[in-house]
Amino acid sequence: MAHGHKSDEKIVYVGDSRVIKKSQEQRLIPKDYSAYPGKSEAFIPNFLLKEWMVGVVVLVGMLVLVMSDPAPLGYPADPKNTAFIPMPDWYFLFMYQLLKYPYTSGDYVVLGAVVVPGLLFGGLLLAPFLDTGKERRFYRRPIASSLMILSLIACTYLTYTSWSHYQVELKEKNIVPEHIKREEEMHANKGAAGGGGAKETKKSAAIVAADDPGAEIYKKATCLSCHGAGLKGMPASGVPPLLGVGDKHPQEEILGIIKNGKGNMGKQYQANIDKGLSDADINKLAEWLSKQKVQ
Repeated sequence: MAHGHKSDEKIVYVGDSRVIKKSQEQRLIPKDYSAYPGKSEAFIPNFLLKEWMVGVVVLVGMLVLVMSDPAPLGYPADPKNTAFIPMPDWYFLFMYQLLKYPYTSGDYVVLGAVVVPGLLFGGLLLAPFLDTGKERRFYRRPIASSLMILSLIACTYLTYTSWSHYQVELKEKNIVPEHIKREEEMHANKGAAGGGGAKETKKSAAIVAADDPGAEIYKKATCLSCHGAGLKGMPASGVPPLLGVGDKHPQEEILGIIKNGKGNMGKQYQANIDKGLSDADINKLAEWLSKQKVQ
């Protein structure tokens, strides 16, 4: 601090309020917090840049998996297909199974679809604000750790149970999932198209003995509503064609299928009796169907 205007007077600075001028390069270098306990690096840009890089690596990995193994596609949606079993993606299987239980479905569907998921996801969002302790070891955080472990066990159990029930249902109803069936058909069509003359040409299937009395009985039977007048069925809906059925089943077996049902088809005997057919008519129908063989 100076006391006059003399040029040789000594100047003593009591405090320095001058701002140090920094170059552009110096401004971009973040502070080193390693000497400060409890501190970390700067959030912007250091921490944010690292998180962004990790996110990009994960995203690229997911894209590679998606492109290498594309999602399977089934047939176009058919509201008349009663054999179709809807299934969500794997990450929603636990919710799908939860909504099957009595107190989370039916009259309580709001509880299962809104209240329970709302509490779970709401608790997850509020966890950082509720669990504010500095202890990081899970066994020193009994409430948070117990809730998280319980949630993991519940999700794992519900997911496994849902998938197991789905497999059992497919087996009981003798159903092949649409995406698998469609993929098999695509491979078969590609093989047939690229086989050239080396493979035998597939034999054509047509109605055999169209003027047989059994053909007239078929038009009155319950079979017509599903398998159609041309006996082609509805493969997309899980209804097999009857063209060529005689190559697979003799008359006795066809009669047994009419009486006892098979796969998705229930018993048709009584329904045909109710429509006015007699035992003799049903026997003639089974006999005519056993004649349906590939030409």
